[in-house]
Amino acid sequence: MRFFLVAGEPSGDRLGAALMAGLKTLAPGVTFSGVAGPLMQAEGMESLFPMEELSVMGIAEIVPKYRHLKRRIRETAEAVLASGADALITIDSPDFCLRAARIVKSARPDLRIIHYVAPSVWAWRPGRAAKMARVIDHVLAILPFEPPYMTAAGMSCDFVGHPVAAEPPASEAERAAFAGDGPLLLALPGSRRGEVARLAPVIGQTLALLKPFHPGLRVALPTLRGVADLVRGLSADWPVRPDIITDPGRKRGAFAAATAALAASGTVSLELAANACPMVIAYRLHPVSFWLMRRAALVDTVTLVNLVSETRAVPEFLGPACRADRIAPALDALMTPGPAREAQRAAMALTMRCLGQGGENPGLRAARSVLSALAPTQTARSNLVER
Repeated sequence: MRFFLVAGEPSGDRLGAALMAGLKTLAPGVTFSGVAGPLMQAEGMESLFPMEELSVMGIAEIVPKYRHLKRRIRETAEAVLASGADALITIDSPDFCLRAARIVKSARPDLRIIHYVAPSVWAWRPGRAAKMARVIDHVLAILPFEPPYMTAAGMSCDFVGHPVAAEPPASEAERAAFAGDGPLLLALPGSRRGEVARLAPVIGQTLALLKPFHPGLRVALPTLRGVADLVRGLSADWPVRPDIITDPGRKRGAFAAATAALAASGTVSLELAANACPMVIAYRLHPVSFWLMRRAALVDTVTLVNLVSETRAVPEFLGPACRADRIAPALDALMTPGPAREAQRAAMALTMRCLGQGGENPGLRAARSVLSALAPTQTARSNLVER
């Protein structure tokens, strides 16, 4: 059995790697091709081109790269059609993935196309589900309330949980490596170069406001190797020199040992929740992108912990509100025991339970859902061969 997978973000790479591991367990001999990051490549896939080329967010940010992305969409679709894959699995990044899927479906209506991570139609652009159903056959949802939105649009859908809920905790040695006298703050400016460039100055300004009230304040900055040099340059003038981390083991230890975190909006909020690390979410988009997003928004929060737990325990500072003078007081309230800290811990624990913590590995659940979705197709092909 052969699969073509497409991931466009580090978070998608993580999901794809867990899915690949699950498929290898349930269907020995399975092979993969597609677009992948380092984690999926470690599971045995050679990437068609660097996944980082697709890591762009925001309408105004995409426009300058439109021609290049359009060419990559065409290249990806052509590679799928030439691969002889039994199914195409697209992972998150709907603006890219669904365009490629549309070309594939037009040329091969019989090819099963599966999308991993339901687009947030409950948050904005609800019409996307109906448009998506024209090219997507089956959806793997990571949030428990998403399947009804997908099935109502005409797609089959399974809730499979999120791999972050099944990841092993840091070892005592990994955690102990960050022991110290002062509080440890995680600074997480994002994985895309654009978002890092926009958020890093705000983090530096926030540290300047916090430092007088937290003697001995330490900062750990886990990041990806691809943006480490950019992060190093942008944080050089911060009032607290960060410990820049690219090693996965050290990252686990930092997440487990941290007092609190200031993070860009995204999947990282689930990683923090898995480690019971209180957080403040901050994000800056291009003003045009932010205006368009706010006009289309159907919910009042972008943080998954808030959505899954049905609370608003995690404070957010987005767009024009992403300012150090607003962020610092919210972060300060989380760095010592108190109601805000306890409310977040309760919301995070609930979120992890809802995402499958303590149950079957989400990668295996996702793999089982994929194989189940393909079963009718495989049976039909077998019948044709027998005839």
